[in-house]
Amino acid sequence: MISVGFIGAGNMGFAIMKGICDSGLCKTDNIELYAFDLDSEKLKRLESFGVTACKSAAELASVCKYVFLSIKPQQLDEVLESIKDSVDEQSVLVSICAGISGEYIKEKTKPFASVVLVMPNTPLLLGEGATALSKVEPTSDSEFDLVCRIFSSCGKIAVIESDKMKEIIAINGSSPAFIYLYAKAFVDYAVSVGIDGEVAKTLFSQSLIGSAKMLTDSGYSIDELITMVSSKGGTTIAGLEKLYEGNLEETAKNACKACTERAYELSK
Repeated sequence: MISVGFIGAGNMGFAIMKGICDSGLCKTDNIELYAFDLDSEKLKRLESFGVTACKSAAELASVCKYVFLSIKPQQLDEVLESIKDSVDEQSVLVSICAGISGEYIKEKTKPFASVVLVMPNTPLLLGEGATALSKVEPTSDSEFDLVCRIFSSCGKIAVIESDKMKEIIAINGSSPAFIYLYAKAFVDYAVSVGIDGEVAKTLFSQSLIGSAKMLTDSGYSIDELITMVSSKGGTTIAGLEKLYEGNLEETAKNACKACTERAYELSK
């Protein structure tokens, strides 16, 4: 059996464990799941998935080869301190903590620890996640492959260099919040002109889904896709002019920069 444990059973940890179970990975890869959380109610909802609850983070780390640190960065130091004596040459520490480097995790546990850095996003809850992963030495290819398969069970994945894990946060980790704020503006506008908010949300949400499929599957570039919607002298052009006047692209880039700067602050 491959023992996989989660320290932290909140939304993200729960989503990953659910993805493992729903995809059948427990059977195909012979995975046995464990979890620890200070909130016992979060552990209770995992009982139906056959997840074994542990009494402490240290206990979990002592019985699991793969230890998922599905906690907030502010909680990391305390957790690493509690598990460092349980980490050995067989352990693989999988961190979803934004901005935290593999070197930092090794420094706080064991210098020989295998580490995988992961930046997932909340759509994992629906099996539609977008996850970036990076392997830190001495993690083996087979160990990294298992972690990749776990996140593939919850959506799409991409492997990137470890020195870009802070920069990627804005692209997939934080971007859902930016998209939701953008969507809110459209729905609020619809309501202001007398259109039912739920109707507007349904239509705009489907427009997001369809537009995303055009980005990934149509073969057209982003600029070509914009042109396809923008008839000369038409309504879309009129709206785009206002977005250009408001420096939408520059504002989005500044939001990404702010995310990255905060990630570097958290890593100190």
